[in-house]
Amino acid sequence: MPEGHSSSIVRRLPPSEATNRWTGGARHGLPRAYGPMDLVVMGVGVMIGAGIFSLAGRQAATMAGPGVVLSFMIAGITSLLVAFCFAELSSALPTSGSAYTFTYVIFGEVWAWAVGWALVLELLLAGAGVSRVWSLYAAQLLTDLGVRFPEPLAPFIGRSEGFDLFTLFILLLMTGVITLGTRIGLRALRIIVAAKLLAIGAVIVVGVTHFDQRNLSAIPVPPAPAGPSVDALHSPLLGLLFGQPGAFGWFGIFAASAVITFAYIGFDVVATAAEEAEDAPLSVPKGIIRSLIVTTVVYIAVALVMVGMISYDRIDVEAPLANAFRAAGEGFMVHVINLGAVLGLTTVVLVLLVGLTRVMFSMARDGLFPRSLAKVDRRYHSPTRVTLLIGGVAIVVAEFVPVLTLEPLVVIGTLFVFVAVAAGVLRMRRTMPDLPRGFRVPFSPFVPMASIAACLWLLVNLQIITWLYFAAWMAVGLLVYLLYGRHNSVLAGNGQVPPSGPGLRGRHRR
Repeated sequence: MPEGHSSSIVRRLPPSEATNRWTGGARHGLPRAYGPMDLVVMGVGVMIGAGIFSLAGRQAATMAGPGVVLSFMIAGITSLLVAFCFAELSSALPTSGSAYTFTYVIFGEVWAWAVGWALVLELLLAGAGVSRVWSLYAAQLLTDLGVRFPEPLAPFIGRSEGFDLFTLFILLLMTGVITLGTRIGLRALRIIVAAKLLAIGAVIVVGVTHFDQRNLSAIPVPPAPAGPSVDALHSPLLGLLFGQPGAFGWFGIFAASAVITFAYIGFDVVATAAEEAEDAPLSVPKGIIRSLIVTTVVYIAVALVMVGMISYDRIDVEAPLANAFRAAGEGFMVHVINLGAVLGLTTVVLVLLVGLTRVMFSMARDGLFPRSLAKVDRRYHSPTRVTLLIGGVAIVVAEFVPVLTLEPLVVIGTLFVFVAVAAGVLRMRRTMPDLPRGFRVPFSPFVPMASIAACLWLLVNLQIITWLYFAAWMAVGLLVYLLYGRHNSVLAGNGQVPPSGPGLRGRHRR
């Protein structure tokens, strides 16, 4: 059956159509903005957030003990394997759709929709959740500095649930920055990333002076007996199958690595900037891999400092690193941590919203969402319509959904996409061997197969309730596709992409 057949099961986007978007023949085009170093800054900006100050401590205290350092290594290695796969596909198909477009070209429209729908889940929930955490840290920072909020406003600032003014503020601000164009957002990103790396460097340098290697001697911590609060739905699937639903031990280390994967989410967002990157087939793979390596080194360094400063059984889950510094007599570092968290989360919100904007822009350009959302504003050279829509939806989700409890859904959506990308490398090597690539996965097919295996391993360590929620989300997505996307896709008519008319070509290419 030919590629252009009207059946949505088999119709695929031609590779030339995906690459034309980058070379200038797009139906709706985005301007060049990102240089090679900008892509690294983008990756570091989205991957390093407040989790660097809290995630290691929480997982050490509740799941992995000092073995959380190994959990970070496992999650980092898994992410690096997948990053190689993203790098190859990005170099061959440099487009803003990232994994969604890769899947569209390689596997077909139905699978592309599933991946795109999972990306929407990942980026939307991550953006909404991070903005809520930004509010908590910003409120704490100002309180610690002696700032008092007006009494009528105080109940609506720094809340983990319910209407929150700071959450609304950061989402409005970042949506406005993105709407005004990529270059404005990029300047802000560079400055904030540099500032937060300075704060993290201070944490590492000061923390090392209080390091006690005896705190690492308990790797792995013996398994903890399951308490009365541990039920089947909230246990790691793998641990439940092997009769260890509780924490610690090697199962705890692997279960923690599945959650910690959340910290590395973001290198895939770099791929969404491919259409706006200079020399994308070469610069995007380098940006993905370099930003992930930098992030992994920084995370492991902070995790070592965290578990080296204080024994895992004395870690305060609410504010692990801050209280560790307090216990060490370094109270001033609490302000550094809070400032670093606020700066870190600001860039995370910015890049996540940029990534979601580009994914939905691409899906709209292909007709799976209303095509009017794919219009590029002539003044700001930005897809303002979809940006404003995403900003509005993110505000509603952040304010009215308990997003802080849905972090595992971000992880499962991400791992689902990772599996699709790794499988895409294997299939594209076989079906499109002559397609030009700026990067090739080393030791293929072993690295893509290892990527799939590692992601599946992390998936089975997620809680059963997370799987049920994800299944429900995908079921809703299938319904949306059947009712709208299947009939409105640009491939739905005669199986061919409409030609790029002069009124639809990218006008702002440099």
